[in-house]
Amino acid sequence: MKKIIVIAFVLVTGVINAQVTFKPGLRAGAALSTFSNTNSSYKTDFYVGAFGEINLTKVYSLQPEITYTQQGSDNIKIIRDYDGENYVLESRDLEIDYLSVAMINKFTFNQGFQLQVGPTLDFRVQDNLKYLDSDVDLAFVLGLAYRISPDLTFEARFKKGLVDVLESDYYSSGGYNDDYWLDDYNTNIGFQIGLAYSFGGKK
Repeated sequence: MKKIIVIAFVLVTGVINAQVTFKPGLRAGAALSTFSNTNSSYKTDFYVGAFGEINLTKVYSLQPEITYTQQGSDNIKIIRDYDGENYVLESRDLEIDYLSVAMINKFTFNQGFQLQVGPTLDFRVQDNLKYLDSDVDLAFVLGLAYRISPDLTFEARFKKGLVDVLESDYYSSGGYNDDYWLDDYNTNIGFQIGLAYSFGGKK
């Protein structure tokens, strides 16, 4: 128990004595997304947001973010109608736009390489879905980045939602064939590739 207290004291003291800095910034880029357990294509769109980078040590920083992202899925196969004898089938491009609030943990190593990981809470802004299962999504982000300069960083992230967001009963084919199959649990899956620019902050 004493060893744990000593280790905790050393860590806290190190953070207090470190030169903590804060830098606000902007991030933007391309967003590729789809729904899990569907036969569909990735939708290509964009994201844009703001962040505040709190540098606690040379290696670790905490980065709160707020980001607007256009997500969804292209060419998802659905039933449009049933005429009594045959299904009337079609493909649709589905879109859900989110305002995301994230808390990203950043670990910076030699030569400017970064590991980024953290949770995000996404709030639906708008969509073109006929039926939606949830207005809120809880997701986790895992990414790699490279600091090109003190202010400019290239980012590549993977984002996986945990909440069933698509009411698949209204889009599935009822077992018509494998090409038009949707499972009951459809979560957001996304990739973000872009740049982050931070402005000089005060210590």
